[in-house]
Amino acid sequence: MLRRGFQAAVILGHHGTLPGATHLLPRFNPASAFGSSTESLVSRFCQEMTKSKNYALPNASWGPDMLSLYHEFLEKTKTNGWVRVPSFRSNRDHIQGFKLPLDLSANSDKSDWRLFTRCIEREGQGYEYVIFFQPSEKKSICLFQPGPYLEGVPGFVHGGSLAALIDETFSKTAYLSGEGLLTVNFNIRFKNLIPLGSLAVLNVNVEKIEDQKMYLSCVTQSRDQQTVYAKASGTFLQMHLEEDSSRQ
Repeated sequence: MLRRGFQAAVILGHHGTLPGATHLLPRFNPASAFGSSTESLVSRFCQEMTKSKNYALPNASWGPDMLSLYHEFLEKTKTNGWVRVPSFRSNRDHIQGFKLPLDLSANSDKSDWRLFTRCIEREGQGYEYVIFFQPSEKKSICLFQPGPYLEGVPGFVHGGSLAALIDETFSKTAYLSGEGLLTVNFNIRFKNLIPLGSLAVLNVNVEKIEDQKMYLSCVTQSRDQQTVYAKASGTFLQMHLEEDSSRQ
């Protein structure tokens, strides 16, 4: 990855399929769209659960910059309407009581599912991040402290690991803003390298919603806003989760 930057375009999906299986995007059903308000989506998705570890809470590996900005935004949750988004091992923990459309279901007897950005269990070695969401403005801030297991160029973050976290922040923002569920397009342009162990701030905004698609943008920069690390955009397909009657 060169400092002068380059552009990559990828199509990503958050919900994996069985090896060798071909899954087409399900047809959109207008009758099932827009079934939940932003407030109800936040209430459903951002529940604090005592049985699951919340990776969005501070740990001993967080540096001074990460901690101070975290507490700054935590204060905003009390007065300015911001919401700290919990982060569990799998998105299955977030959508308990609901299920994906049948077209996206995958049968497996494996139980150790891991969200890609939470696959490194050891604190401080991989992804250390927390997302704060602003419902009324449909925007998010992600505080990101990359560990040594995310190295690309020696001493700096691998561009693919940053792209994965931007996509993950897009996904949480899109869902909470209006049930944006699947990435259908993702573009990123790298500007500067991120030093490992430093703090990067991802600023995500929903630019528009039309034709059952959500369009998002992200600027990743240093805390002092003097260095832009990357700019990205993404498109998400809106899709309504179904209640899982088998859990009732």
